[in-house]
Amino acid sequence: MQLSGQERNEFLGTGGTGVLSFTRGEDEPPASFPVSYGYYDDDECFYFRLSFPPSSAKASVIENPVSFVTYADDDDGWHSIVATGTLEELTDLPHESVAVQGMWAVDIPTVEIFDRPRSEITFHDFRLEPERIRGRKETQ
Repeated sequence: MQLSGQERNEFLGTGGTGVLSFTRGEDEPPASFPVSYGYYDDDECFYFRLSFPPSSAKASVIENPVSFVTYADDDDGWHSIVATGTLEELTDLPHESVAVQGMWAVDIPTVEIFDRPRSEITFHDFRLEPERIRGRKETQ
């Protein structure tokens, strides 16, 4: 069953975790990465703070179309969201821009998965303004 806009916003809150997948060549599987996200319901956009360690494939696919998936299974059953589009880097945008203001309104969880301190890792901020977003839930 489809989630209503209000149910989707409640499920996403201001942030959580999910999987961001980038398209690649025709005969290649997508490049998929577990990520933390922020969600700002006023503009229905997702925000990501992505790292680019030397061994990461992200740098070569960052401009490709993406799909983002998040889900949960709790006392109310399962819920999932799938959003598709292209990422927009926020680094060079003015602080007054809607995209940067949205980034400040979200809560991107910090997850420690790196082999060195976060202070030594370079992060870049991105926004996904979905071309398509779908939410589904378990029927009771």
